[in-house]
Amino acid sequence: MNQPKKVALAYSGGLDTSIIIPWLKENYGCEVVAVCGDIGQGEDELAGLEEKARKTGASEVYVADMREEFVSQYLWPLVRSGGVYEHKYLLGTSIARPLLAKRQVEVALETGCDALAHGCTGKGNDQVRFELTYKAMAPQLRVIAPWREWDIVSREDAIEYAAKHKVPIAQTTTKIYSRDRNIWHISHEGGELEDPANAAPEHIWMLTKSPKDAPDSPREVTIGFETGRPVSVDGKKYTSAVELLETLNRIGGEHGIGRIDLVENRFVGMKSRGCYETPGGTLLMTAYKELESLTLDKNTLHYKQKLSLDYAELVYNGFWFTPLREALDAFFATTAATSTGEITLRLYKGTIEPVSRRSPYSLYSLNIASFTMGAEYDQKDALGFINLIGLPIKVRALAAKSAK
Repeated sequence: MNQPKKVALAYSGGLDTSIIIPWLKENYGCEVVAVCGDIGQGEDELAGLEEKARKTGASEVYVADMREEFVSQYLWPLVRSGGVYEHKYLLGTSIARPLLAKRQVEVALETGCDALAHGCTGKGNDQVRFELTYKAMAPQLRVIAPWREWDIVSREDAIEYAAKHKVPIAQTTTKIYSRDRNIWHISHEGGELEDPANAAPEHIWMLTKSPKDAPDSPREVTIGFETGRPVSVDGKKYTSAVELLETLNRIGGEHGIGRIDLVENRFVGMKSRGCYETPGGTLLMTAYKELESLTLDKNTLHYKQKLSLDYAELVYNGFWFTPLREALDAFFATTAATSTGEITLRLYKGTIEPVSRRSPYSLYSLNIASFTMGAEYDQKDALGFINLIGLPIKVRALAAKSAK
């Protein structure tokens, strides 16, 4: 196989991708194009990123502000779907990878690259998410995954390699957490978290206050939706999806909302332990479920709940650019046609309690649901209803009795 001449690297400036630039040049003798997407990692992670990439050997660096696209075209559909992986995980890393990989492929094709590279390990889910996107968008490009090739076997080895090649990194052998952050969440893995018997230490949390340190008074927040899209907070409408989510992140974080500690089943077959913070996302997902309890009929709601599980697994496993994901999104768009209204949540020291639900499309009828007898519901009809649905049960019981 011919050696690649120009490689587009999915670059974050973290430990792995920082050492991959010199490693690619050393082992392949190629040019390296560093591609980074701003999806809300924060100024601390993005500051000096271009300069660092060039100093470590990148010939070209591309940093794109993708926050609005990420929130409006990836996160809002996720909220609409109700997708949650294994009852807890709000898919913060999973949902971001296809977008980053898409941008990487676009830059690779624009700059004449003949290969793509990423810093995902051979044990993780991200390698699948990146490479399935590559296959969907540029199957002709070669893929280089250093973690599947080099002799580095641990983060300690990676830190040592960085030191030898004078690559500046934030990680040390005493502070070795692996983190992934975007506007939706931050994940924490590694270190003492690798043993699920160890409690998550308080110092790992970065976006949320400890519930014990959260305000002593509850805080109510009202979230407005229009056809499934979040549009307002406390009556204020937002034209920017990013600003709306940042507002909810601040509110949720202040009240200790959105922490989870999860032992999850990775797509590659192993279990892993991670701690995640998703303050604004937790508020949105909770509010949207409350809204749908008003606006969806029983059969549609229950069927959507089944498909939400499939959607979450599909996103987790990296099958974003597939016909199935598009078809599921079309279903969720249909169910969201009446998902307009306002939900008020009460936040208190890490807990969320719904206190008000309003929608012009509400299917809740006080005349029918009230204990006060009304003309719209004749309780005598219940007798025939029970007799019909109970007929198979009755027949089976009679047959069993006569057989004795």
